[in-house]
Amino acid sequence: MSVETVPEKTAFKPSLGLVDATMLVAGSMIGSGIFIVSADITRNTGSVGWLMFVWLITGFMTLTAALSYGELSAMFPKAGGQYIYLKEAYNPLISFLYGWSFFTVIQTATIAAVAVAFAKFTAYLLPQFSEDIVALDLGFLQITPAQLLSIVVIVLLTFINTRGVNSGKIIQTTFTLTKLLSLLGLIVFGLLFMKPEIWAANWDSATMWDMHKLNVDGSIASYTTIAAFGAIAASMVGSIFSSDSWNNVTFIAGEIKNPQRNIGLSLALGTIIVTVIYLLTNVMYTGVLSLQEIAASDKDRVAVTASHVIFGTSGTIIIAVMIMISTFGCNNGLIMSGARVYYSMAKDGLFFSKVGQLNKNSVPEFGLWIQCVIASLWALSGKYGNLLDMISFVVVVFYMLTIVGIFILRKKRPNADRPYKAFGYPFLPIIYIVMGLAFCILLIIYKPEYTWPGLIIVLLGIPVYYIIAKKEIKA
Repeated sequence: MSVETVPEKTAFKPSLGLVDATMLVAGSMIGSGIFIVSADITRNTGSVGWLMFVWLITGFMTLTAALSYGELSAMFPKAGGQYIYLKEAYNPLISFLYGWSFFTVIQTATIAAVAVAFAKFTAYLLPQFSEDIVALDLGFLQITPAQLLSIVVIVLLTFINTRGVNSGKIIQTTFTLTKLLSLLGLIVFGLLFMKPEIWAANWDSATMWDMHKLNVDGSIASYTTIAAFGAIAASMVGSIFSSDSWNNVTFIAGEIKNPQRNIGLSLALGTIIVTVIYLLTNVMYTGVLSLQEIAASDKDRVAVTASHVIFGTSGTIIIAVMIMISTFGCNNGLIMSGARVYYSMAKDGLFFSKVGQLNKNSVPEFGLWIQCVIASLWALSGKYGNLLDMISFVVVVFYMLTIVGIFILRKKRPNADRPYKAFGYPFLPIIYIVMGLAFCILLIIYKPEYTWPGLIIVLLGIPVYYIIAKKEIKA
């Protein structure tokens, strides 16, 4: 896996402006999560106050992290983003473990999950793509039309992105604007046709902060004080996953115009837009659905349940189209940006050398296709969903390490050029670190099934790193 010295005939071309970068941030964040995960949060918390609190605290953490990353993106406006920040602040091992986790699960399994979500909602319009139909039975593995369609989408978007960053940019901006307007439309219609009696019951000041476990059958179970914190942490697994991938814009820094300014600004604008949209969407849910209806939504599809109330029988079709648009655009952003991390790893001698080369369209084509293969395998396996829940712990750990890196670099390189400095430093970064630690500790204590699989994946990268490093030394 060593990198050969190959003179590059091409280089990354700065083609993305501030609007494009902002659309990449927002588009990569909004997939299918906002349409689904509020059901699980409601079951865990049992009240509208805590439902909104989970989304609000997740939004605060996301925005705080994004504002902190602005300093690093201005210091190191290079392809690879977070991978580069970790290498500069710590050492190649830490950055490799991030890149390893990113390639094996974080990015590739997310691409698979988003693509399968696209296929599942396509089945609402075209039943022949249903996940309940077996298209191919291999004995040890049953493949559904939904999985096959998801792979087609992954391959198609990968091919489009091999044609150059401008091709991906057009899809990203168009689909992100469309889904933002669609979500705003859903929010407006939901608030116009909200049911006063449901709103009053959900937002009753006497009960809105009454936390308990709300089961699908309507029964409730009380929490001890400590267990309540565990329930909040478990709830945040879904909201953090729904708000993740905001950092994808840092991976593609080499293709952004004036990256010292535009990356940090796009991170702030994109995360603010999505956080506001997410909060308003949940306000809308609580205006048209009772908490029991949210908690008991079929397959957790809260948006479908709400859309039925707002639009009647056509609601399913409206939501299906919205989610198809949302997931297609989301996956384009994930696919476009992910390969730039592998490119940076290859440049460091820690990935296949061919991944560190650009094609005639100035994109890492081989990296895009390797990512396509792994994501397609995850889509076939059907195991990506559980892994993504489990990897949320690891994602937050790497976010914390990166933000701690700001403090380390301030000490190591006090005179380094910093076109932008982290907003609210040192207070906001410290608050994020404390909140992130609390989230991870609570998951370790109360939801170990969300922690150890992700940790195992990360730790498996340690021997891989030393094997590669040993080969590199011999070379």
